[in-house]
Amino acid sequence: MLINCVAYQNGAKLADISVDHISDYVSLPGCFVWVALADATPQELQEMQQEFGLHELAVEDAQHGHQRPKIEEYGNSLFAVLHLIEPDAEQGGINVGEVDVFVGANYVLSVRNRSKLGFLGVRERCERQPELLRTGSGFVLYALLDAVVDRYFPVIDALEVELEQIEQQIFTKGAPHNNIQRLYELKRRAMVLKRAVAPLMEGVGKLHGGRVPQVCMGSQDYFRDVLDHLSRINGSIDAMRDTIGTAIQVNLSMVTIEENEITKRLAAWASIFAVCTAFAGIWGMNFEGMPELKWAYGYPAALVLILSVCGYLYYRFRRAGWV
Repeated sequence: MLINCVAYQNGAKLADISVDHISDYVSLPGCFVWVALADATPQELQEMQQEFGLHELAVEDAQHGHQRPKIEEYGNSLFAVLHLIEPDAEQGGINVGEVDVFVGANYVLSVRNRSKLGFLGVRERCERQPELLRTGSGFVLYALLDAVVDRYFPVIDALEVELEQIEQQIFTKGAPHNNIQRLYELKRRAMVLKRAVAPLMEGVGKLHGGRVPQVCMGSQDYFRDVLDHLSRINGSIDAMRDTIGTAIQVNLSMVTIEENEITKRLAAWASIFAVCTAFAGIWGMNFEGMPELKWAYGYPAALVLILSVCGYLYYRFRRAGWV
């Protein structure tokens, strides 16, 4: 689906144009066309390939989707794959979308897939900065990258808040089993974000310093800022993963401690009842010559002795914290 198709020249918007008129504008000096598609069909991608001369391998990646985040150079053009990370309120997890960006000297094509969040705010931001938009399509690539990376910050903040909530419940009685399940789910979501950030750092690192693609020459400093944001997010993810690993180990230890407590209680009560069983077993043998067998107070005395010994054991186990 075509979202918009706009022509820009020398940092200013010329007009909203149709796809049929793209070729008329890309040939103008200092002009580039920015096309935005959502869930594009193969026919739409083929049409864009003919208009902009896109590399067939890049188009094939965009058609298949589910690509690893990357930034590849094809001659004088760039192809970027970015993951769109969005919280899934219904499922309580994370939805992973994708945006494929084709960048050339006179065009920018963004293809958004499996995501409800658009980039209209990015277009408005670029149009409010004509002095930067004048540098060409490279600044648009930076603006899209920056918008995608900025959306990672609320996700990592939400994960850190959830991790803090779990940490506060670690020593709550009966909570470790549930905590371990939540921690593993949190670890899985952190890995989803890690897979979106780590590969992108390598690609963005190629867009400033050293041999920089021509389309990005005027925006090197801005790409360095994006790389700095990615480094911060990547560091936060690594720290979170370490904390999650430690929290899982602590919860497993708490489970073991709780099981030991249960074992001690069972052992204590088993010892108390073993005394009763021992006395009852001895006096229940019914031998003719047993002492106190015909004594009138033998039965009450036996009960008192049994209760006394059991009471003493209960008292000692109670002081030891076993019951």
